[in-house]
Amino acid sequence: MSQTTLIAVVEDDPEIRSLVAGLLTREGFEVAPCSGGVELDRLLERRRVDLVVLDLMMPGEDGLSICRRLRAGPSETPVLMVTAKGDDIDRVVGLEIGADDYLPKPFNPRELVARVRAILRRTRQANRPPPAPSEVYGFSGWRLDSGSRELTDPGGQRVELTAGEFDLLMVLLAHPRRVLNRDQLLDWTRGRSAVPFDRAVDVQLSRLRRKLGDDPKAPDMIRTVRGGGYLFSPQVVRI
Repeated sequence: MSQTTLIAVVEDDPEIRSLVAGLLTREGFEVAPCSGGVELDRLLERRRVDLVVLDLMMPGEDGLSICRRLRAGPSETPVLMVTAKGDDIDRVVGLEIGADDYLPKPFNPRELVARVRAILRRTRQANRPPPAPSEVYGFSGWRLDSGSRELTDPGGQRVELTAGEFDLLMVLLAHPRRVLNRDQLLDWTRGRSAVPFDRAVDVQLSRLRRKLGDDPKAPDMIRTVRGGGYLFSPQVVRI
């Protein structure tokens, strides 16, 4: 995986940028250091980038704005948001606008590498067990093709999913009408990169509910089971 993987490190601090780039290079990845959004845009015009390690706080265009632009366009490049802020709201906002994961500064270098590898495992089809041919799931008028990762609503309109949202939906479709606790969802969607009190799965659940048209105040499709976890209520069929 690492020999053909290009990671963009977007960080305005040259010392931190060099340290992160050096760390990932020693792990065998190809790394493209970028001082900001302009250099990242130029890189994306020339190369396919497998992952963006994106600093939140930067002068000029900050990480939230860059992530929002990436998600507004056709790019499906996964994003690991790195933030020095102590307020969780910034991390939540980053996940809300499409970041696949976040990592607070200061971070343990081994944790950075573990999260990078976990995101790449989740997002690179070459490293996934191949789905069964034409594995298509239907539920409440919705349709998900596990091979192409294409989700369409009852009206036939395509709905874009981040890698984390797709993984979460696949877990729910594989275990319909069964209560899944938070630890199970963390294990199945984030694996060994999950940490105690990890909130990413909560944010992704909230985001997935909105994309499925589930009322956040009284969700009917992804139900919250008090003291138990979550239950995917629709009948799921394989088409």
